[in-house]
Amino acid sequence: MSLYKNKYRIESARLKNWDYSSNGYYFITICTKYRKHLFGYIKNGEMKLSKIGKIVLQYWQEIPNHFPIVKLDEFIFMPDHMHAIIMIGDHTMEIPNLGIIINQYKRKCTIESRKIDPTFGWLPRFHDHVIRNNGELNRIRDYIKNNPLNWKEDNLYTG
Repeated sequence: MSLYKNKYRIESARLKNWDYSSNGYYFITICTKYRKHLFGYIKNGEMKLSKIGKIVLQYWQEIPNHFPIVKLDEFIFMPDHMHAIIMIGDHTMEIPNLGIIINQYKRKCTIESRKIDPTFGWLPRFHDHVIRNNGELNRIRDYIKNNPLNWKEDNLYTG
């Protein structure tokens, strides 16, 4: 933590000197506030979505409608978080960065989800990782696909 205007603030977890509007693949993880199990539950290694889970899925799938240069790759919703690979393509006029895309997504989900559960919320930040090569891309795809099967061993498992 560092001081800014005599207040402590958490340093950015973003990769320094990286342009997050650059074309490429990004692995992201977004968690619910207090790690509440709001998206559904795992049964027999398969994710069963709740009403809120269906809302967050719908808005996730709509991202390319709002950002045409964005392509969705592998993703999974877990009880209290989601993992996804998102690809930002070449652009000339439209320049969304990863933060803008995720923040708009979280805002839309929050508005709709609070109609079902007024306590719905996200953790303020999200984790990202710039994917550097095809080997890494394929390993992360496999991790996402197998996440429900490995739920109890997942480092984000909260019981």
